[in-house]
Amino acid sequence: MSTADDLVANAPYGRIEQLTPLIRRVLAKNPSPFTYIGTGTYIIGGGDTVAVIDPGPAEPAHVAALIDAVAGKTVSHIAITHTHMDHSPAAPALAAATGARIVGCMPLVLSDDGPRADAGFDATYAPDAVMADGDSISGPDWTLTALHTPGHTSNHLCFALAQEKALFTGDHVMGWSTTVVAPPDGDMAAYMASLKLLLDRDDAIYYPTHGDPVTDPQRFARGLITHRKQRENQIMKLLGEAPQSIPAMVAVMYAMVDKKLHPAAGRSVLAHLIDLETRGVVVRDGEVWRLA
Repeated sequence: MSTADDLVANAPYGRIEQLTPLIRRVLAKNPSPFTYIGTGTYIIGGGDTVAVIDPGPAEPAHVAALIDAVAGKTVSHIAITHTHMDHSPAAPALAAATGARIVGCMPLVLSDDGPRADAGFDATYAPDAVMADGDSISGPDWTLTALHTPGHTSNHLCFALAQEKALFTGDHVMGWSTTVVAPPDGDMAAYMASLKLLLDRDDAIYYPTHGDPVTDPQRFARGLITHRKQRENQIMKLLGEAPQSIPAMVAVMYAMVDKKLHPAAGRSVLAHLIDLETRGVVVRDGEVWRLA
């Protein structure tokens, strides 16, 4: 088997992982080139009252595992980072089973003809309360505070757990790959600004919804900013040689990446180009882009 197959075969699907006294995780079995080995749903709180972050896809086995994981607990809140289909659809079933309030990002439903069939927007998402930047929810031994981090989606939130200086980063920062920023809703300028917000924080650890925890968060965020600047420089270099289409640029910029992922890479290249166009650096002629 390949390494990816090994990771999936050995993943702890449906089991409770105790990460810290206040944080547990249950992994959904929805592996893909975009979700890594699956959606990690976090349960916050060491006492009788807990919150759930990103309940994940509406897969019956995952929902059943979550209900088992919170048995005997009061689930006060189900907090949603953003409304892609691998993050929020399990919320109604979990709320019905536990009586929890659904809170978090604002509803957002857009048609998207992009390369990710699993990342459409969740039309069923109907929060009991929308959290703005700085809003908090709390239990006896935990407080989660929303941080608005648009870029991956315009409604994206991260959640800070004050008691552990931990930030639950959804898809804003992932533990295994860079984030796809896909127009029309994905915005590269907003994404870069949201990454820079993280540099001024004192978080000790990030818990992404996909991938392992990030234990050197500020350095990791700086690395993501540097990576995006390098991609922008690649685009500028290619356009300096000749006008280019996005597929032509992707073929060069992502030559070492599986071609199945090139359509998604093209969306991030488009996001960079739209940002450069807004800044007056590039212009487009139909499907071809050139320096201004």
